[in-house]
Amino acid sequence: QVQLVESGGGLVQPGGSLRLSCAASGSIFSINAMSWYRQAPGKQRELVSTITSGGSTNYPDSMKGRFTIYRDNAKNTVYLQMNSLRPEDTAVYYCNANIRAASRNYFAPYWGQGTQVTVSS
Repeated sequence: QVQLVESGGGLVQPGGSLRLSCAASGSIFSINAMSWYRQAPGKQRELVSTITSGGSTNYPDSMKGRFTIYRDNAKNTVYLQMNSLRPEDTAVYYCNANIRAASRNYFAPYWGQGTQVTVSS
């Protein structure tokens, strides 16, 4: 069984930093793209950033500059470094990954359970 487990969320003051981690575990054959999404109360889930297995990254214009995504393929882990945090960054952050499980011959999307990030003084 494949699962994604996020960690690193919490309460931080405006201007502070946090690093989120998401580790994939289980019977994994291969992992393709990994992404971070977030969902604030009353809003739709939105893409924060994506990184391919080769390390290419993509950020929506609204996320460029303060967030950095990177991954450790040996650990099946993706990270999100968040700097200069603002109250509007408050949300539940979700990890997403396209994974081919060892028992399958196709990739499927998996989601983590989410980790709360609260930016407040």
